[in-house]
Amino acid sequence: MTDIPIDDRGFTVGHGLFETVLWAGGELAHWDAHVERLERGCRALGLPIPDRAGILSAAMSAIANAETPARAAVRLNWSAGSGGRGLDLPDPFAPRLSVMATAIDAVSGPVTLATARVRRNDRSPTARLKTLSYLDNVLARAEARAVGADEALMLNTAGEIACAAAANVFWIRHDVVFTPDLDCGVLDGIMRREVIAACHHLGLQVEEVYANPGRLAGAPMFITNSLVGVRAVASLDGQALLTSRWITALAKAVKSGSK
Repeated sequence: MTDIPIDDRGFTVGHGLFETVLWAGGELAHWDAHVERLERGCRALGLPIPDRAGILSAAMSAIANAETPARAAVRLNWSAGSGGRGLDLPDPFAPRLSVMATAIDAVSGPVTLATARVRRNDRSPTARLKTLSYLDNVLARAEARAVGADEALMLNTAGEIACAAAANVFWIRHDVVFTPDLDCGVLDGIMRREVIAACHHLGLQVEEVYANPGRLAGAPMFITNSLVGVRAVASLDGQALLTSRWITALAKAVKSGSK
């Protein structure tokens, strides 16, 4: 277990990045894509880029220490490291890596969503990054759970559809797949990219859009992230949603492509 000093900037101001990688079938799914996104985040925040061999070794050690579960969520934290009091950047940086692996079960069945009052700040440069400061998402998820839903649907400051608390969002109309544009304050999700690629492979039109919640209006929906893959949405704000054969097709395409 890694001891985190009390002056670590990841702890004190949320200064850092994280990735959550699925361990399944004896491998780290989409590992290179996760590492590349972490590196893009480092460049955006001005953080040193971690050594690839070092973070892979740390991830495998965490999995081994967790007694190598068949399925696990492997969380990589890359913080800005220890620094002085206040907001000024440390000089030099001494970034700190911590990794943990937690056994998880495979999810099955659809998810229920509730629209949260907490908004996604699309004007913040961190909205498109997996930073260690995730409190808005925590509050949105708690709000959804308080009304009996599994997950939150988050809108941005313009009232446009953005994402779920811990997932990207898609919906389908007339055999066209829609998902919010990244400029809506959306994380460039690993599985989001996989689904868009699968749409092209299946000959499905896919559009990245700016859309208000009225565009959903009962349409089949699904969410994606690295741990659940593609998961259908059963209801939004208590309203049952239609199903679509394309959700099943995309889930199969993404799953087969991850091997």
